[in-house]
Formats: sequence, structure tokens, C-alpha cells
Amino acid sequence: MIELRIDGDVAHVVLNNPAKLNALDEAALRSLDTAYADAEAAGVRALVLRGEGRAFCAGRDISGVDPATDDVRGYLAGLLTPLLKRMARFPAPTFAAAHGACLGVGLGLLIATDVVYVADTAKVGSPFAALGATLDSGGHALFYERLGAHRTLDLIYSGGLLSGEEAVRLGLFSRSVPAAEVHEAVSAAALAAASGPTAAFVESKRIIALLREDRAGLWETVAAENLAQEALRDTADYREGFAAFQEKRRPDFTGR
Repeated sequence: MIELRIDGDVAHVVLNNPAKLNALDEAALRSLDTAYADAEAAGVRALVLRGEGRAFCAGRDISGVDPATDDVRGYLAGLLTPLLKRMARFPAPTFAAAHGACLGVGLGLLIATDVVYVADTAKVGSPFAALGATLDSGGHALFYERLGAHRTLDLIYSGGLLSGEEAVRLGLFSRSVPAAEVHEAVSAAALAAASGPTAAFVESKRIIALLREDRAGLWETVAAENLAQEALRDTADYREGFAAFQEKRRPDFTGR
């Protein structure tokens, strides 16, 4: 079950199927896609993704799946990949609170989120060796980018899992916090971002996407930054930020 709650300028998307550790079947992927579309239509200025129960998301729900007839490509390419793209391109800062199992598709959801706070006791990795399958949802790209080829293949071959604390130390995610505090910490971070110059944040998000997708080197990035700064010059938040600095007061940003 996927829940969407909007609290002021912040959307909260909740994976709420704790009996299955928030594993996602095709219907859940469609519901999650709808939740992000509805949050975007509501014009929120930040979004939080989290899971209920003992885990963030244990991956794909394969209970009852027959490997002989399973349309795995339809699940991954037809449903999951478009969802991950929607998440990554959400037009506001996005945050995730990750605890317990963060595996497979669950790892993919985190990769598609801007900022991830992970519980120190969370479990992150590629347990697919036990299934005769391989890491998906962008996991190869994240691990290779941050860990290099040897450590990535070691994790994949062994099926070993990283704790949340280890994952942050290795640069996979943003911050590691005690499990009991992760939801509160992420909500506070999202609320702070929502009160900031979100139009400027979205420009930074777009520039980082160019880098992550290998569509920009140093000077292409500088050019993109220059264009973004010029576009922001015409926003109300840009003018407000300059005025607040000059008047030695706290800025009042509106996201416009």
C-alpha cells in the first residue's frame, strides 16, 4: 500500500506494507508512480519517502511469481524504470529515510532520491546471488561510481550487505543516524529545504543530473551553471536573497 500525505509544502510518500517489508509488486509500483504525480501536481516544495515497519523496502515482491512465465523485463523496463526516472526528475528537493532492509528495488528508490538519510543499522547491498539473479535498479552504477569495480563485484559475488553506517562512510548516501531518529531527521531536512530557494535547488538538481548521466564535463557543467544563474536572476527568491543579505535579515523564500 502506498500512502501520500501532503503537509503544507512537503509531501510524504509512505510505503505501508510492513508484513512484506514493503516489497513492491506491479500494483505498488503503479501506485507509487501515481503518488509522485499527485505530489507534483500539488506543487509541493519538497518530498519525503519512507517505509513503515521493520524495513524501508526489501525489493520486488516475488511471492507467487513463477520464473517460467515471469515478465521480468515488463516489471523492470515497463514499470520500474519510468518510475525511477519520474522520481529522479521530481521538480523539488526529495529526501528518503531508509531503515532495515534497503535491497533491490528498494535500493533503486534510494538511488533516484536526492538526499538519503540511512539508519546506522540498515542493510544495503545485493542479495541476488541467492536467487540466481543480478543487481538491478541502477545498483551497478551507484556501486561502481562510489566503490570501484573490485569492491562492487565483491559485494555482488558474495551477496554481502553493508550497514547504513558503512554505506555512508563509503559515500553511498548522505548521512547515517540512529534508527529511532531517521524519520524525524529526514522530515526536518525536507521542511528546511521547502522553506528555502527551491527554484535554485531544482537548477542544482538538474546540473547534477547532467553529471550523473555523463552528459557534462567540467566546462559543460560551468556553462550549465552560468545559464542557471542567469535564469534565476529573474526569480523572486533571487531578488529576495540579495535584498535580505544587503539588509542583514533572514530571507523569506517562496520558491518562485
